[in-house]
Amino acid sequence: MTARAYVAIGANLGDARETVERAMAELAALPETRVTERSSLYRTAPVDATGPDFINAVVALETALDPHALLAELHRLEAVAGRQRPYRNAPRTLDLDLLRHGDVAMETETLTLPHPRMNERAFVLLPLAEIAPDQVTSEQIAHVADQRIERL
Repeated sequence: MTARAYVAIGANLGDARETVERAMAELAALPETRVTERSSLYRTAPVDATGPDFINAVVALETALDPHALLAELHRLEAVAGRQRPYRNAPRTLDLDLLRHGDVAMETETLTLPHPRMNERAFVLLPLAEIAPDQVTSEQIAHVADQRIERL
């Protein structure tokens, strides 16, 4: 059995654009997983963070990995890209957030689904709306309209 999952991708250190594009390819290479949709790239100002602008995107996956196994793979890809977590919302070489995994709703110490802050972030909602318009409402988009975002 597979589930449709959505993953937000972001980077604001190093060659962020290259990192996001490479992450899309690496997600497609995960076991029992394929990328079915990928958004355009977006440039956004940091939200609740510091540092240079981010490059962001969202991908849709069909995966047989359960949510925790997929999260473990996302963390592995972040580590390979040199992700460090010196403090909350630090600038990052790669950030991969699991937004949704099928219809799963859960809250554990390591994972909350759907992602608890996705509705507060234009850098998630606009790319998600591009590839999965049924996942985002016009009210959600209006709520983040004051956040600077540019489609590349």
